[in-house]
Amino acid sequence: MIEPAMILVRPQMGENIGGAARAMLNFGLTRMRIVAPRDGWPNPKAAAMASGAGRVLDNAGLFPDVARAIADCDFVFATTARGRELTKPIVTPERAMEMTRALAAEGKKVGILFGPERAGLENEDVVLANAIVTVPVNPEFASLNLAQCVLLMGYEWQRQKNEVPPEVQSFARTEFAGLHEIEKLAEHFEERLDLAGFFYPEAKAPGMKVSLRNMWSRLPLTQAEVRTFHGMLRQIAYKLGEGGQRASKRNPDQTE
Repeated sequence: MIEPAMILVRPQMGENIGGAARAMLNFGLTRMRIVAPRDGWPNPKAAAMASGAGRVLDNAGLFPDVARAIADCDFVFATTARGRELTKPIVTPERAMEMTRALAAEGKKVGILFGPERAGLENEDVVLANAIVTVPVNPEFASLNLAQCVLLMGYEWQRQKNEVPPEVQSFARTEFAGLHEIEKLAEHFEERLDLAGFFYPEAKAPGMKVSLRNMWSRLPLTQAEVRTFHGMLRQIAYKLGEGGQRASKRNPDQTE
């Protein structure tokens, strides 16, 4: 069974990275990934705090951004306590680990994103995930330490054994597209829409693209469906005789 990858996104303090490594090894987890740590890597403060869990740090993968850290994952959870305008399934740690065990049992790779200590994950990070994990804590003090959050997820991973909901088992056996395939599809759509002048006005283009990326990451697309979408886009471009010319960026309601 493939254990989930605990992905620390832009962690700020080495001590928290080391604490997360200890929390992981407490529950038999060893796959740590680190995205753009503030103080660089390796970090001696992380090694000192790990205290016996040094092998987790020794084998940790270092990545420049979230997209590359999750490129080989079939399903990604984002941990956050803050409300989001992004529409995504929201689950508890218990439910998340039920799903993770079912997916892992079928050979799927799962990643769990943990945000930096000061403000947590940004929308640009969360939009890449398939679902959100929220811990039911005191709403008046919802902030969790990075290592504490990793500990909660690790505990639920270890606690979950063999009982998996049937609908999750069915989901796990489906050949869903990997996140890198979804990313390529999103890029293909953006390319075609950009040529068609869809992203207008330009000032709103980044927000429009985030909304589209969130939609793609939320859809449980199979590999066959992704190939179908690519084929549809290529055929539309062929039939329209696309010559690579970018459409006018003027307001479509304007007259000449």
